[in-house]
Amino acid sequence: MKLDSKVPAGPLETKWDRHRFGEKLVSPTNKRRISIIVVGTGLAGASAASTLGQLGYHVDCFCVQDSPRRAHSIAAQGGINAAKNYQDDGDSVARLFYDTIKGGDFRSREANVYRLAQVSTQIIDQCVAQGVPFAREYGGQLANRSFGGVQVSRTFYCRGQTGQQLLLGAYSALCWQIERGQVRMHPRTEMLDLIVIDGHARGIVTRDLITGRLEVHTAHAVVLATGGYSNVFYLSTNAASSNVTATYRAWKQGAAFANPCFTQIHPTAIPPTEDHQAKLTLMSESLRNDGRIWVPKMPSDRRAPDQIPPEERDYFLERRYPRFGNLVPRDVASRAVKAICDDKRGVGPGGHGVYLDFSDAIERLGLDVVRERYGNLFEMYQRITGEDATRVPMRIYPAPHYTMGGLWVDYNLMSTVPGLFVIGEANFADHGANRLGASSLMQGLGDGYFILPYTIGHYLATTVQKPVPSHHPEVDRALQRVRARIGKLLQGQKRRTAASFHRELGRLLWDHCGMTRNREGLTLALKSIPPLRDKFWRDVAVPGSGEAFNQELEYAGRVADYLEFAELMCLDALEREESCGAHFREEHQTQEGEPKRDDDRCAHVAAWEYVEQGPPVLHKEPLKFEFVTPSTRSYQ
Repeated sequence: MKLDSKVPAGPLETKWDRHRFGEKLVSPTNKRRISIIVVGTGLAGASAASTLGQLGYHVDCFCVQDSPRRAHSIAAQGGINAAKNYQDDGDSVARLFYDTIKGGDFRSREANVYRLAQVSTQIIDQCVAQGVPFAREYGGQLANRSFGGVQVSRTFYCRGQTGQQLLLGAYSALCWQIERGQVRMHPRTEMLDLIVIDGHARGIVTRDLITGRLEVHTAHAVVLATGGYSNVFYLSTNAASSNVTATYRAWKQGAAFANPCFTQIHPTAIPPTEDHQAKLTLMSESLRNDGRIWVPKMPSDRRAPDQIPPEERDYFLERRYPRFGNLVPRDVASRAVKAICDDKRGVGPGGHGVYLDFSDAIERLGLDVVRERYGNLFEMYQRITGEDATRVPMRIYPAPHYTMGGLWVDYNLMSTVPGLFVIGEANFADHGANRLGASSLMQGLGDGYFILPYTIGHYLATTVQKPVPSHHPEVDRALQRVRARIGKLLQGQKRRTAASFHRELGRLLWDHCGMTRNREGLTLALKSIPPLRDKFWRDVAVPGSGEAFNQELEYAGRVADYLEFAELMCLDALEREESCGAHFREEHQTQEGEPKRDDDRCAHVAAWEYVEQGPPVLHKEPLKFEFVTPSTRSYQ
């Protein structure tokens, strides 16, 4: 396997423009003869499918939900970044680029990140034209707010519904192409394998989740926009249907998996309440603009929060990071919250929580202003907890949220399998070891609307492909792999549910490959996962058949992939002998407890190659910093 990033030479500011000009184009007549598969209908998938359809390609688009508009992007709350500098506070494309590189602890590729910062301004214009109802100032100008890890206000938002409104915009564009006949939707359909012919991605094997029917779909190129894998932890803020299956099965067909251990723990989620809870609920990072995080100074203080005077409160983020205060990046805030709770100073049931208090903001701005900014978030919190956050502080605790790791892609967003493009959270490209808040929506729409449509065209224009016969040997082999795996799942001795195995795996990963990692814990996890996987295949209970509606089978197949993928995560975390961003190895920290990078040995992308009869092979893409100088990432 060879990692060729295909980053163009020359000045950073002009790389993308020069690269686009040098790309080969597909004529309108030829586009009508080309078909493309897009898997996923979140912001990345819906924007890509709609744009490719509008360009004239024939697109088959797949999603596991009953409607494209139910993709997990709808759950994003806080906002989307763009370097518009509407606040005239010193923002620029260069500053957004630097904040993103620094926020990822200098573990991302410069050229990709700068390009993302460049297209961010186009994204806002596109969404406004689609009618996305961004919040506005009194005079009508689009409003902005700040997010963690930055000192400017560049986040555009729709109160707490930004993901939903952006997805409705992309969905409307997608529906237009469906109506025109350029896009054919396949809802309630799951990708179970990738078809590779003569070294190129040419199709997928899918299962109809209603009928159980297996189908083969072939095309000239395949685009994966299937999101992240935080559900490997069992408890996460992701939708229940979010999973690793599409990218993991592509990995087994030759696509390198990059930085799988880079997983983000979000600091502001509603704390778990009991062992059999299946999901955690995110409270937007935007709340940290006006909410202050604190715990009682005395660990034994069990008074109600409104009975504790300010001088007896520890505003620990403001104390420890005075320059950024409550708006430090997510990884920094999460570790600080965990340290407080581990020190027996947490609040709420089991001490798993800290206060997020809005009383100062309400006194300063008035209740109506605070409700206008965050009203639906307060409503969501009250529905779940029964508490009014305008009267008593929220209780929050970190939760698995986003994954910076994903399939390796080059500058063109193509994986190590030619013809397989990967966009949005499914790739590794932009966020390094930690994603800054409000950047996931920016990446998804940037990849789908403004980057992939150019780069996939060059591949299609320079690749000669023959039609794939229905009984091609590789097609038959892919079908056989899927049938064999389904048959094996149905042959378990039905002693334990798939959920019980998933829960056990999640606890193991949270303890040993979660917010903090160490050699001893990772070694223990690597020893514990294979026997747990063996038990799963022997004892899993999957009733029914594979030829009908069977949600237990769907879920068990995803858990089976997690039980294999978790081993790769731990192996990657063990190999990376440094602390960077969300990857915090306890052996590598400063005296103040901050992450300690090793730029001499670890300034690389860890790209893992699948080997069928042996351990995965590590390939390293060196990260070269020509335009920024890696420095100690300090927010103090």
